[in-house]
Amino acid sequence: MAIITEKASRMHNPAHPGEILLEMYLQPLRVTITQAAKALGVTRKHVSAIVNGRAPVTPDMALRLASAFATEPELWVNMQAQYDLWTVSRQARPKVKALVTKKAA
Repeated sequence: MAIITEKASRMHNPAHPGEILLEMYLQPLRVTITQAAKALGVTRKHVSAIVNGRAPVTPDMALRLASAFATEPELWVNMQAQYDLWTVSRQARPKVKALVTKKAA
């Protein structure tokens, strides 16, 4: 089990996976959103929402993207997790009682 450290929570603003999809896959391959949607078996509206950062890359979509672009689904899931964690870290932290104290390293 991975433990998220304080250092990990101080990451810089990661790109939304949709931005990566557009800039590193669709544009270089000259694939339109409509073509990508058809290949992925989803609606154009859904791919557009991902590309524009309005929808997340779900595990199902990660599998589809991995198959379509010869990547691993973990790539897409991890990008989404990093983006989500960064987004949540920008909000007010909930009041939580510590169950474990930090040990000196």
